Amino acid sequence: MCRSIMTLREPYVDSVTPEQIEAAALQYVRKISGFRAPAAHNAEAFQTAVAAVADATRTLLDQLVVRGGRQAAAGAGTTESGAQRD
Repeated sequence: MCRSIMTLREPYVDSVTPEQIEAAALQYVRKISGFRAPAAHNAEAFQTAVAAVADATRTLLDQLVVRGGRQAAAGAGTTESGAQRD
């Protein structure tokens, strides 16, 4: 995909800033669209896509369970019934 998009999950990083998520989303949309900066008539669609990718990224990172990581150690890897998620 795009080599400049950094991995944002444990164990690669200890914490992720909103700026890192936005930068990754921007790089992704740039790569997919082929535009570094969109023309004025595409700017709204471009920014909407960046926001959607950033939201999806936050959701993904919030829901990932990394075995042996801080989240797993805190019990984030179990469902309400106590069963282990994969």
